[in-house]
Amino acid sequence: MSAKKAGTGILTAAPFWVSLGLIPILAFAAIQGGWSVLLVPLATWYLFTALDFALGLDVSNRDPETPHSQIFWHRLITLVWPPLQFVTLFALIAYATRAQHLGGLELIVLFFGMGILSGTVGIVYAHELMHQRSKIERWLGDILMAMTLYGHYRTEHLRVHHTYVGTPRDGVTARYNENFHSFFFRVVPGGLVSAFRAEEAMLARKGLPWWDRSNPFWRYFALQTGFALLALILGGWLGLGLFIYQAIVAIWQLELVNYIEHYGMVRKHLGGGKYEPTRPHHSWNATHRASNWLLINLQRHADHHSKPDRPFPLLQANAGQEAPQMPYGYPIMTAMAMIPPIWRREMNPRVRKWRAMYYPEITDWTPYTNMSNPMPR
Repeated sequence: MSAKKAGTGILTAAPFWVSLGLIPILAFAAIQGGWSVLLVPLATWYLFTALDFALGLDVSNRDPETPHSQIFWHRLITLVWPPLQFVTLFALIAYATRAQHLGGLELIVLFFGMGILSGTVGIVYAHELMHQRSKIERWLGDILMAMTLYGHYRTEHLRVHHTYVGTPRDGVTARYNENFHSFFFRVVPGGLVSAFRAEEAMLARKGLPWWDRSNPFWRYFALQTGFALLALILGGWLGLGLFIYQAIVAIWQLELVNYIEHYGMVRKHLGGGKYEPTRPHHSWNATHRASNWLLINLQRHADHHSKPDRPFPLLQANAGQEAPQMPYGYPIMTAMAMIPPIWRREMNPRVRKWRAMYYPEITDWTPYTNMSNPMPR
């Protein structure tokens, strides 16, 4: 790589490294206590929302054929984050459980902030890593997911969601008029069962039982158990409780994002149990500049479903008529999803407009609305 290209790569990658700034903010909050424990939630939700309004949209696209050598500095952040999150999480457990100046409420808010790190940043980076072909990157993704006690997400995401998005077999596709709270309590247990069945079915095709050691569920279980034991050793029962709590916060954030990404969208049923191929218009898209820095272009979700293994700096904006656009970035949209009447008022008209634009020939949406039932054959 030439010096000029390396320098250009560093400059273009620099905005995506902003997430590392959350670690010293969290450390300051733990040491200072008091009101400062609110800093991480304020930074991720409100600061980046303000920056989105100030900086606007980014619909520019890099050449999708750009060599990986030219996006080294972009990809490096996903490789350094797992050890940084590991140290941050377990150092915080060891410190906070012994800190006399942190009261019960401060601990709750502080580890809510840790859950934001594990979810808003950690799980998003794990998502990027699990889509890569390198075994090292996939292992790093598994390590990040284990820190949120949600290791099976890799199986659920790769083997179920990407294959069946927009169909009854994908539980993560939020149904039209389904509120987030119902969605959450449906997909959390359902995703675990769905992921296990997917691995069981794959092993069966190879003539192997589900308990074969090649089943990645053994890896998920071992990593999660190891991290839980480490939290117990470092912080006692309080440390274990705080570890589980931050994992729940991270899972909640993940499923909030899952909810908004495909709300009300389905793939057209072609008959005989077959569906049209996944297209950019089957995902809600957002090109808000600052929140895409924080979420390493996760909001360019339409192109991600078209090219799942495309590295995040090369994801295309799919603006305009290519894909339906969210009115705001993920920080605002996930907050809206927590209040169903506001969410429906904002998004249901957009879903109806989407239906009229892409599927004017469909007059009865009842089978698609109630996706718990199989489509007509």
